[in-house]
Amino acid sequence: MAGGADAVAHLEAPRDAGFGDLATNVAMTLAKAAKRNPREIADELVARIQADGDLGALVQSAEVAGPGFINLTLSPKWFADSAKAIVAAGTDYGRAQADPVERILIEFVSANPTGPPHVGHARQAAYGDGVARILEYAGHNVTREYYVNDWGRQMQLFGASVAARYGQLFGLDTQVPEDGYQGDYVIGIAELMRDQVGDTYAGRVNPPDDEVLAEFATRGRDLMLGTMTAELERFRVRFDAFFSETTLHEGGIVERGLEALIASGDAYESEGALWFRTTTYGDEKDRVLRRSDGSTTYLAADVAYHLDKAGRGDDRLLDVLGADHHGYIARLRAVIAAGGFDPDMLEVPIVQLVSLTEGGEAKRMSKRAGTLVTLGELIDDIGVDAARFFLVQRSHETAFDLDLDVARSQSNENPVYYVQYAHARIAGILAQNPEAPADAGAPAELDPSERALLLTLCAWPDVVREAERRRSPHRVAAYLQDLARDFHGFYHRCRVVGEAPEVVAFRLDLLRATRTVIAMGLDLIGVEAPDRM
Repeated sequence: MAGGADAVAHLEAPRDAGFGDLATNVAMTLAKAAKRNPREIADELVARIQADGDLGALVQSAEVAGPGFINLTLSPKWFADSAKAIVAAGTDYGRAQADPVERILIEFVSANPTGPPHVGHARQAAYGDGVARILEYAGHNVTREYYVNDWGRQMQLFGASVAARYGQLFGLDTQVPEDGYQGDYVIGIAELMRDQVGDTYAGRVNPPDDEVLAEFATRGRDLMLGTMTAELERFRVRFDAFFSETTLHEGGIVERGLEALIASGDAYESEGALWFRTTTYGDEKDRVLRRSDGSTTYLAADVAYHLDKAGRGDDRLLDVLGADHHGYIARLRAVIAAGGFDPDMLEVPIVQLVSLTEGGEAKRMSKRAGTLVTLGELIDDIGVDAARFFLVQRSHETAFDLDLDVARSQSNENPVYYVQYAHARIAGILAQNPEAPADAGAPAELDPSERALLLTLCAWPDVVREAERRRSPHRVAAYLQDLARDFHGFYHRCRVVGEAPEVVAFRLDLLRATRTVIAMGLDLIGVEAPDRM
């Protein structure tokens, strides 16, 4: 016996393709327990591989290298069988691997309904939706939720700003508050409101009374939210549910949440304010829930919201937050724990900043919105596909610059173009309807590019599993670039039509498998897979 009947052989591609298709250090892992030289164990394992008829048909050669590595060169039959298996699996290849399957609630974007989503929100949207798609592909039950921050002074200022712009549409001398919302988009919201109600409020906005301001805040919120969700849907991002912060306050849920914390000893009075004892749960200091003037903080609403979410029966909560929210993680975990739930059910991915560059310089500010470049402007400039791909191309934990010049280009410098072009090329070849000979068998020899392409295809289930486990759509984007690279290498070296029957059959399977995996991968990051370019 080589030793260790329960040992697992971990296989990986060698650094140098000249050493074979796969390599394993299993002999070295067995050596200590077996008290034997690892090269002796490796020699014994190689002999067993060569003596096993079934295994020998799949392994063309096995060689011992270095202190006990085993390098394996797989047979053409293994490659042909693997290609057929991927084609037969179709869109189920790599799907539904989650174990256990969980109910997951993911909340992302959740931008205040006081202005259009900007590029920072776009990155959060691309990331959050990508994670949701990957989780669903892995087999989880996913709900996408948008938390509407529609309470407090910001909404009052927004309502007053819309009211002022509405009055100006009727020639009134109404002024936007000094600390109100100045962007031209507010005029657009005012115009939409005029279309809804005509001049109903024209006589009541100069000066506006409290009832009118409340009406403009509510209608303005709904119109702004409709505009925002339309832009997000254009970006191929959808939500299953919208949760209004106002309902927490008006329904008494915030106060009940505070009372629950007081009753459990997790909140206390000091200096006229109510404090959350978050230090008990690892936060650096306790946090104010209700100020001395009686007003509640954002954290008070977050307490109510997260206790509500934790009590819905989901197995896991994902909060996708922006770069300025890193300090919020401990507080949110404290909320979950204080509510009697497992704080580990909460995950808080932090999405770092993204900047736009053009001509080697930072992109200008948006004149239309009076803020950062909007999602709509980004889509109009580079398109949905490029925006989605570029915004998940880097890890969400890393800030990066999106080069608009590269994103606009139709060249191999543009990664989304490079990947989509591979899909279109395959579609073009298959559209010629080349016939695959039936039962042609495996090719006698394989081109190195065929081996590289098939081995990359075989890595897809592992890529999906890792992307799901680490909540990392960028791994899918990186894999697609590798797959496109290997396909283009194959395309330039190997013909499909006019070769021996077994070669044609194998290469057609390679093409079909590659097309399916590229399309699935692009869909997971919200990008289309065109048949023509």
